[in-house]
Amino acid sequence: MTAYDAPRSPEPAGGAGEPPREHGMSRRQLMRHAGWFGGAVVLTVAGGEVISHVAGSRDTTARDTTARAAAAPSTALRFVQVSDSHIGFQGPANTDVVGSFTAAIDQVNGLGFRPDFVMHSGDLTHLSTAGQFDQVRQMMAGLRTDRVFTVPGEHDSIGDAGRAYRQIFGKGTLGDGWYSFDTHGVHFLALVNTLSLEKLGHLGTEQIDFVRKDLAGLPSDRPVVVFSHIPLFAMYPQWGWSTDDALKVIALLRRFSSVTCLNGHVHQLFTKTEGNITFHSATTTAYPLPKPGRAATPTPQVVPARRLKDALGIRTVGFRRGDQQLAVKDERLA
Repeated sequence: MTAYDAPRSPEPAGGAGEPPREHGMSRRQLMRHAGWFGGAVVLTVAGGEVISHVAGSRDTTARDTTARAAAAPSTALRFVQVSDSHIGFQGPANTDVVGSFTAAIDQVNGLGFRPDFVMHSGDLTHLSTAGQFDQVRQMMAGLRTDRVFTVPGEHDSIGDAGRAYRQIFGKGTLGDGWYSFDTHGVHFLALVNTLSLEKLGHLGTEQIDFVRKDLAGLPSDRPVVVFSHIPLFAMYPQWGWSTDDALKVIALLRRFSSVTCLNGHVHQLFTKTEGNITFHSATTTAYPLPKPGRAATPTPQVVPARRLKDALGIRTVGFRRGDQQLAVKDERLA
């Protein structure tokens, strides 16, 4: 989706991203994907290191990383990823997804620095109703940042091929909602792989052509960050945790010296590195899913109420000119 302006606080604004360049789900598919949700992850690039943490984490590394991000020079890029808020979900795994998403927003606003932008990596809503989209839009308007970006999840396109999502969040995007932008010397791609779902995610020929043309003029030393909802690597295809034509995009990214792919969908942290490309799956702000293969299906997991926020979180990411890698940090909501 394209970015929309969030209310500005009295704090000095960070460098905002440039404006982005310009299939529905059956009942069977909805039932299969009903357990998928995601969370907020703060990613920060500081000192050439990509650090990932879950919001509210008490460990020393997380605290040190947050301090480094807050002390980073004004030329550094710092942004936050949140994912799988599933506004509208009702079930014992989380009886108050609005409350946990509010806690994630509060966590972002209390980081000690103003993110240059916030990215929601999909499943903003649970049933893609107009009311749910409006509610999550209003909630994200409370984020203390100048720009908010999104990509859709499969729960954001139930029954209408994503039209309701694009009506609110798709201004200025191309095709089914994909786009790119540049800021702080980093090139960003926001991709849509949740519309033509049978089992795996799917990008499609038109979108892959967009990526090819979009990347063609970039130098190979330009850091690239790719957002998608479903992973672009084969995390667990048995549960649909992969994208069937992702290798065509990965081939286009291999010439770049630093590529970071950030996704939601799986509601848990997972990192994989293949050569110059690092994949980071984000946690959720809604409810946890089982580890791959530890259950028959990826359905919402009920944990003791006092432990729920340990499974939820946000991600901060940072980058400083002259460095090749991003710093990714995940923080728990607990």
